[in-house]
Amino acid sequence: MLIVRSPMRISLAGGGTDLPVYYREYGGAVINAAIDRYFYVFLRTSGSTDLEISSSDFRSFFRHDRDCEFCFEGDLQLPRAILHHFGITYGLNLFIASEIPPGTGLGCSSSVAAGLIKAILVCCGIQCRREEIAELAAFIEIERLGSPIGKQDQYAAALGGLNLIEFKNGHTRITPLKVDNDQKKRLERSLMLFFTGQTRRANDILGRQKEASEQKKGPTLEALHRVKEMVPEVKGCLESGDIAGFGRLLHQNWEEKRRFASGVSNPEIDRYYEAALGAGAYGGKITGAGGGGFLLVCCEEQRRPAVRKALQSHGLTQVGFHFDDQGARVIMNTGLLLTSTIDWNRPESIFNRLD
Repeated sequence: MLIVRSPMRISLAGGGTDLPVYYREYGGAVINAAIDRYFYVFLRTSGSTDLEISSSDFRSFFRHDRDCEFCFEGDLQLPRAILHHFGITYGLNLFIASEIPPGTGLGCSSSVAAGLIKAILVCCGIQCRREEIAELAAFIEIERLGSPIGKQDQYAAALGGLNLIEFKNGHTRITPLKVDNDQKKRLERSLMLFFTGQTRRANDILGRQKEASEQKKGPTLEALHRVKEMVPEVKGCLESGDIAGFGRLLHQNWEEKRRFASGVSNPEIDRYYEAALGAGAYGGKITGAGGGGFLLVCCEEQRRPAVRKALQSHGLTQVGFHFDDQGARVIMNTGLLLTSTIDWNRPESIFNRLD
C-alpha cells in the first residue's frame, strides 16, 4: 500500500488572474499559502482485471473492467482521467478522502490531482520535479477535462509553502516569500478560517467569470486588473510583517472580487463579513470562487476572541490551521509497484497522452 497526502491552500492575493483566459492575455500573479488540511490518496494493487475507485467525500464508487471502454463522467472523473493518462486501467484499488468537504474553496480538486500524480510517479519509480507535478495536474484539470479553474491550486498542493506564483508568456515562475518562521507564526495567528456551512459549484461561478473575462472591457476585467496590481503590495506587507496593511489590502481584494461574477457573494456572506469587521477584523474574503465555503479573516491576535464570538453567533465554525511547507508527500509506502504505458524516455510524454 502507498499513502500520499497533499495540502489544501488559502489564496491571499491575485485570485482570478490565474485563469488561463486572463493570464494568457495579460499575465497573472497570485500569492497563496498551503495549509495543513489534507487530501489523502490510498493505493493498493488488486491482482485482478478490475480498477476500483472509491471516495468517502462523494460517497461514490467506480469499477472498470479492462475489457470495457473507459469513461470519465461523474464525481470521480478527475482520478479516472489521471489514471487513464498514465495508462493504468486495471489491477488497482484507489481510495480518496479529504479533511475538508469538496466545493468549499480550498483547492480540493487540485489537491486530489497533485496527490494522485505524486502517488503514481512514486509507484512507477519515476523521479519528477514538484513543478512538473503541478503542471501535469493543471494540464489534466484544465486542458483534458475542460474545467474553468485557475492554475494556482496545483502549485500550492504540489510544492507547499507561501509563494508568489506568476503566469506569463506560457511560463510559470514560483518565488517563495521572504518570511522567516517568527513572521509566519505571527501571520498564522492573524488569520482565521470559518466554515460558512455552504458548499457551491465553483465551476458555475468560474464559468461566468471566464465569459466576462473574454470581453475586452467591462467591470470584471477592470476588477481583475486591480486585483493583480495589489499583489506586489501584499507581498511587501507580508515580507515586512505589516499585518494591518495586509488586512486592509485583503479587504480591498474582496471588494474587487465581488465584481468578478454574480454569485461570488450573497446577503448571508455579506452579513458574516460585516460581523467580522464589526468585531475588529481588518478584512477578509471568501476562499476560492466564492458563493460559500470558507470565510478567511485577518485581524490582530488580541481581536481573535471577539471575531470568533461574532462569527460563531452567526452559526459559523472555526477551522484551525497552520502553514504547510512540504507539499504532496508520501507518508507510507510498503513497496507498491505500478507499470505505466507512458514512454518515460521522452520528456514531453508525461503531458501528451490525451487519447
